[in-house]
Amino acid sequence: MSTAAKASLILVFTCACWAFSFPIMKSLEQVGRLDLPNAPSVFFASLCVALRFSAAGLVMALLCGRSLAGLTRLEVYQGAGLGIFGGMGLVLQMDGMAYTLASTCAFLTQAYCVLIPVWVCLRFLRWPAPQVAGACLLALIGAGLLAGLGTEKFQFGRGEWETLLGSVMFTGQILWLDRPLFHPNNSRRASTVMFFVMALTAWPMALATAPSPSAILHAYQSPSALGLLGALVILCTLITFPLANHWQPRVTATQAGLLYCTEPVFTSFVTLFTPGFISRATGIQYPDESLTLHLILGGLAILAANGWLLFAPPPNPAEAPTPTPSGPG
Repeated sequence: MSTAAKASLILVFTCACWAFSFPIMKSLEQVGRLDLPNAPSVFFASLCVALRFSAAGLVMALLCGRSLAGLTRLEVYQGAGLGIFGGMGLVLQMDGMAYTLASTCAFLTQAYCVLIPVWVCLRFLRWPAPQVAGACLLALIGAGLLAGLGTEKFQFGRGEWETLLGSVMFTGQILWLDRPLFHPNNSRRASTVMFFVMALTAWPMALATAPSPSAILHAYQSPSALGLLGALVILCTLITFPLANHWQPRVTATQAGLLYCTEPVFTSFVTLFTPGFISRATGIQYPDESLTLHLILGGLAILAANGWLLFAPPPNPAEAPTPTPSGPG
């Protein structure tokens, strides 16, 4: 198996894990509102990101152990950029969920599958290869089918704009990780910096929007909230982000954007059963979603788009990933 193929499979695995973050984050806000019903949505979004990545940063620092003493300026630079883009993107995405349909949020988040090849075209001053343009279009159609666009009125409001801006931030995060000067970095140490910077990005927003100083402590103090946060930290953070930071540079930024489009496919499957399970465990009202023809066709379109690029990579040496490995340990 080629390095690019192995990297693609690992990135798809991270998307499968990230899929659980959507129902968990949506449930966390509802659980928090049981104690703080009048708190603004941005408070719950920023506090969730702050707590999630503070905990992940501490665990990663322990896992790195003595190797953290070898942290370089370039690893700090890489982690800081990833943290700023990722932290802002997640806060915007989570807050946007409170003001728009989940399906619309899932569709708009995939805007980076178009934004990344546009950026590459502008950077290298050349049109994309036909298979790149075709795969991006196919993935966008698949995301639209997953979102059920055309079955309901689509309009732009706060949630849609926040989600789209969050996608711009995720585009920046993907492109930042793609920079060749970062490829020799130790990915675990860079991920540790990234986690702490994401937390530092979110903490000021959480403190500024808290309805009272005690709200920081009360929002997620229940056993249900702590359990959801634990699942979010372990399954959707510590397992996924270090893998993505290590393996994404083995594929092009355009391929990475398309591979990340598999996340809503997994999310659509996960939300068939996870919300009901969480609702029964926490006492909130979050019903399971149902299997539809749109979900099946959309998922097949996104998978076909990724297969198209995986087995016919773009013949553009300027866009090819740098083979220099980054240390995982």
